[in-house]
Amino acid sequence: MIDLARNIRLWFAPEQVRQDGRTPDYRFSLANERTFLAWLRTALALIGGGFAVDQFLPDLRWAWRVGLALALLGAGALCSLRAVNHWMRCERAMRRGEDLPVSRFPAMLSVVVAVVAVAMVFVVLVGWEG
Repeated sequence: MIDLARNIRLWFAPEQVRQDGRTPDYRFSLANERTFLAWLRTALALIGGGFAVDQFLPDLRWAWRVGLALALLGAGALCSLRAVNHWMRCERAMRRGEDLPVSRFPAMLSVVVAVVAVAMVFVVLVGWEG
């Protein structure tokens, strides 16, 4: 838990990350930043999808609509938080000359998106009114 609090503090203090280890080749830092931005685009797409399900499917049963929308919104929020955490962890690892950190988050996000997609297929096949 203490590690998590320290990591969150580092999100807002990038100058402390820069003091750790040696400066890596700028191409690696830029690639890390592009990956961060890709995760943010994914988060925005998930959030947009959550709002779209809620706003543009009014005939869908309330429980289905809210459940699918909340799953997408929650995945988007987690994705955005994970993006900054992963950026910081990778930057620190590169500066220290360590292996890049591994994560189960991409697999978990894929499962959530797949479950929402299967639920949407079910809703389309069965009908919106149920």
